[in-house]
Amino acid sequence: MFRTLGVLLKIIFYMFKKQKKLKEIKKLEKEGKEQEVKEQIAPLVIDWAKYCVDVTGAEVEVVGLENIPSDRSVVYIGNHQGLMDIPLLLGYIPYQKAFIAKIEILKVPMISDWMKLMKCVFLARKNPRQSVEAMHQGMENVKKGYSMVIFPEGTRSKGGPVKEFKPGSFKLAFQSSADIVPVTIDGTWKIYEEHKNIKPAKIKLTIHPVVKTEGLSKEELREIPAQVQKIVESAL
Repeated sequence: MFRTLGVLLKIIFYMFKKQKKLKEIKKLEKEGKEQEVKEQIAPLVIDWAKYCVDVTGAEVEVVGLENIPSDRSVVYIGNHQGLMDIPLLLGYIPYQKAFIAKIEILKVPMISDWMKLMKCVFLARKNPRQSVEAMHQGMENVKKGYSMVIFPEGTRSKGGPVKEFKPGSFKLAFQSSADIVPVTIDGTWKIYEEHKNIKPAKIKLTIHPVVKTEGLSKEELREIPAQVQKIVESAL
């Protein structure tokens, strides 16, 4: 319990230290300097996210960084084991990326500011109309060069078997004709979910080769969710 509290306090303190820089970036956004915002928020978020993982005492192994395209935005699709999945992907995968996140996160101070600047998309699951608008926003982000991350299980598995990947989660990639980069997360649930208390753990992040979506027929696209899930599960 005390370890968990200590880790949370360190993360909050780290975010407070970065508030001045965050305000500078928000000013750039108000001035319409989108490229400058993108260039400055990416390293800030990567540093913060790596700190969030490292402060737990976790050991991280990353395999397959060479599979990430460096010249275009992509949609990362992976399994969802625990709360540390998001910091893991933000911190240990290079280049800027954003998430499809629950709209409730907008109520969280500081974190919501960071996420807005990252171009995260906020989804109200019980509001179909807003969900469509959120997906459209995500597609526009991809077209503008912002990579997006989706967890198609819809919830954390917490160390259990990978749940079925929901086909609707793939629309963002399909409708923007973006490449999919499957990612496998193994071990994050042991940091918190296993004991409901933060503990050091060994984590492995596997980045798989690109799965193309452009030019595929409707029948071929229907097979993609199961294909990607099989790829993700192959590294567990």
